[in-house]
Parts: sequence; C-alpha cells; structure tokens
Amino acid sequence: MLIITYEYKLEPTLAQEAVIDDWLEICRKVYNYALAERKDWVRSRKSSIHACSIDREYIIPVDAKRPTFASQCKSLAAAKQEIPALKRPHAHVLQQVLRTLEASFVAMWERGHGFPRFKKRMRSFAFPQLNQGVVRGNRVNLPKLGWVKMRLSRPAPEGFAAKQLRVVKRASGYYVMIVFQSDVEVAAVQPHGEPLGIDVGIESYLATSAGELVENPRFFVHGQRKLKSLQGQLKRRKKGSNRWLALQRKIARHHEYLANARKDFQFKLAHHLCDQAGMVFVEKLNLKGLAKGMLAGQCLDAAWGRYLSTQEWVCWKRGVYFAAVEASGTGQECPGCAVVVKKDLSVRIYECPECGYTTNRDVASAQGVRNRGLAAVGHTDKKLREGNAEWAPSELRIPTPLGRGVSNG
Repeated sequence: MLIITYEYKLEPTLAQEAVIDDWLEICRKVYNYALAERKDWVRSRKSSIHACSIDREYIIPVDAKRPTFASQCKSLAAAKQEIPALKRPHAHVLQQVLRTLEASFVAMWERGHGFPRFKKRMRSFAFPQLNQGVVRGNRVNLPKLGWVKMRLSRPAPEGFAAKQLRVVKRASGYYVMIVFQSDVEVAAVQPHGEPLGIDVGIESYLATSAGELVENPRFFVHGQRKLKSLQGQLKRRKKGSNRWLALQRKIARHHEYLANARKDFQFKLAHHLCDQAGMVFVEKLNLKGLAKGMLAGQCLDAAWGRYLSTQEWVCWKRGVYFAAVEASGTGQECPGCAVVVKKDLSVRIYECPECGYTTNRDVASAQGVRNRGLAAVGHTDKKLREGNAEWAPSELRIPTPLGRGVSNG
C-alpha cells in the first residue's frame, strides 16, 4: 500500500471562509473542554487525604472513571442535544479533535512529551473519511462545506484514491492536505551505485564525502532584523486595535515566509545530493538533546530533523538507498586507515599521523559516515571505502528565496 500527501492552496468564498473559521473556533472549545475535564480528574487524585488546598480543590467522586476518547465521544454526542453550535461542524471533525487529544496523552505517557496545553487558537481540522470523487479538477468537495476551489499546483496522482484531508489555516490563507492511497506495492530500495556520506553542522550546513561544503543559510538569523522591527512596532500599538491586528498578521506572514524558504532550500539540496549518488548515509543524531544545548537556537534554525526526513523522502522517491549510522566518533576516526585520532572541536583540519591523510574535518566525518554505511550494508569494495583522494571542495550553489546562495565554504 502506497500513501502520499499533496498540499494545495484553497480559494474559498467569503461565506466558506466564515464557516471554516467558525468550525476552527468550535474545535478549539471542544479540545479545551475535553482537556480541562481530563486535567480536573488528574488533579482530583492528587489531593492529600488529611488536608485540602487553601486555594482550591478538585472534588470528583472516587468511582468516577478516567476520561477517555470513547467516554468523551459519548459525552460529545449528548452535549449536541443541549448546545446547537456543536451540530454545525461535521461529526467526524469533532471526533478527530478528541482523537488528537488522546494522541497527545499517549505521547506523554509513552514518549516523554509534556502535559498537553490549552489552545489559544486551532489551526486545522481533519476529515478522516471521504466519499468517492472528492477531487474534480481544481475543486475539492468538503463535507457540509460543498465544492471549494483550489490552486492545482500539480495534478492529482493517477491510480490513487483520496482517503483523508485536512484543512489548515495559515497567515497566507487556507490550505488543504489530501492523503492519496493506492494498493500498489513498492519494493524497498536496495543498496546500489555511488555511496555518499553526509555530516551536518553549524559552520557549514552539511559536508559530503565527495568534498562539498554547503554554506549554512541561517534563515532565521538573517530574517531577525525585519522581525525585530515589526515586533518593535507592535509594542507601540494598542493591543486589540486594527493596526495591532494588522501587524500581528504581518509578523505571522514573515514567520511563514522563513519556514517556506527553509523548506524550499532543503528540498533543493536533497534533490542535488540524489543526483550524484545511489546510496546516501547520514548520522543518527540526538536532535532533542541538541535543541537543549548551548547552540539550541542555531540547531533549531538549521532544522536538521526536518532536513533528514526530507532527504529520506526524496531518496525513496528517486530510488536512492537511504540509511542512518551511529554518529559517535565519526570526527575522530581516520577515513583512510580507521585510526582514532582525538582532537578538539576547534581543530577544523583533519591530519592523520599514521597515513598522512589530510582533509577538512567535516568532510572527514562525512567520509567516516560513508564507510560505516558501506560496512553496514556489507560492501567489500575497498576502492570505495578507502579511495579517499586529496580533498578539493567542488562548487555547489543553490539559490534560496532570501536572495542568498549556498556555496562551498
């Protein structure tokens, strides 16, 4: 089974925009009410047996069961009889809101995520089930909303059926994400072709085993000047006024622009690397730990997690083998003779005292990643694993939406 998601920008009428906004507000209230119900139940079990809190106490009967997705769905169905506004959105939309809340609690229990928070605004809602023929040309049929025009930036895939869709509201407008599904089985990509190791960093966005150094675009750093100016103007406006709201929308559009620029750069870079390799090997990084360190801001600006996901997706689409290897020690191990040479991070040129191999440190790390990847897939060609010619950075320049390019460092 093959599942892909396409995103299109909607062009709704004013009446359809009003309905979408109304549904989003109702979804927000349902989410917050269900979260408050769960939160109150948890707090009622935290009170001491011998004393109550001076401020407040949550008293819920002892035999009351913990609120779950099933119980809250039943409560929602009963609440529709008393609150007519709950009947306006599609029934599956509100059920999906409760399912999202349940998933947040499961992530907290099983993956160590934080306790779910109340939402100031809801940005999207989903239709988990669709009828046949929901997409026709440049229109999409949203249940209880009718046909809505969209910009057909690319045609719907042939042989696929639309199974789910999500309506998203952003600063630049409304979008729809359509999930297409096909029963075609796609075989896994097998190791083949030229190997390429990738080492991500901050000084250079990434280095490859072929000797390329990609300059770090630092989108948020370069966009901070305009952001600081806009936020300074916002501080001088009266909160809630029309000019204050207009500046809020302008700041939101600027943030979205930076995110789109970063995404565009990452996709172009992923395709560039797939043009020159049949196998791509990357490091297994502790992204959560990197986001909490001294360089957390620069790590989050680089968005390595999103880039590696993008690289994996592009490799699968292009028929390139993708694998991740252990990252520890790749910068200390000589890619030519495998001798471990301890060095400080301030040393940017790798020099091996055993074989005399000299190269850029990031390139040496990328070559170590490549060697580990080849060993993992059982490659025995020593020419590929040990044939490290003298390093000479090749030219690489990818245009970015911010007007800067990416070149060898």
